[in-house]
Amino acid sequence: MAGDELTPSENAILIVLMAEAREVLNTELRETYGLDVRKPARDKLGRKGYAVSRKSGRTFALELGDKGWVHVQDQLNFRSNGATAQAAALTALLSGLRSRVLDRSGCTSFAELFALNDVRGDVRGDVPGDVRDSAVAPDQDQVLRTRIVNAYQALTDEPGGWVSLTRLRPFFGDVSRAALDDALSRVSREPGVTLAPQSNQKVLTDADHAAALHIGGQDKHVLSIGV
Repeated sequence: MAGDELTPSENAILIVLMAEAREVLNTELRETYGLDVRKPARDKLGRKGYAVSRKSGRTFALELGDKGWVHVQDQLNFRSNGATAQAAALTALLSGLRSRVLDRSGCTSFAELFALNDVRGDVRGDVPGDVRDSAVAPDQDQVLRTRIVNAYQALTDEPGGWVSLTRLRPFFGDVSRAALDDALSRVSREPGVTLAPQSNQKVLTDADHAAALHIGGQDKHVLSIGV
């Protein structure tokens, strides 16, 4: 909505949550970084899908949301918020992360680079290692499904839009390949959900081939979730 742009302080909150890549108590943000995230900022960031917050004792816990990861990586820019030295430094830092660090690290997103551990539902939890690497615990199925839908919605502006698995997988750096593939297969059987091959195979990159999910005798490269 008009006039709903983030302030420099609210952008700074997103940067800190990105760097922490975990759920952080507001008391810790205040003690460590001098940030006190009050209700107006929490509500605003939550409304935009940029941050997730929940009551934790007498304070609040915050974490960067799926849309927040996308916003920081693709859209956040401090130059429009004033030509201060701090704004220049943060703009340069983000530019360097986007153009150099991601390429050199082999990561495709900030979420992957900062090893996102999603405490809204850690799909690995306390499952033994031999089980963890092959499947999701039954009571965590819904958590992982919700994360897939949230990540999809963060990557597209409209229901039913196509999102490549190459862009989707980096949101799940804390989930084994087998567990995510199993979850995607289950989600693809729901009404309104389609996993399909890329129609133009000539545009596929090595990363696209690596990210593909092989089901039904075909490699599926793109995901669509309708209303």
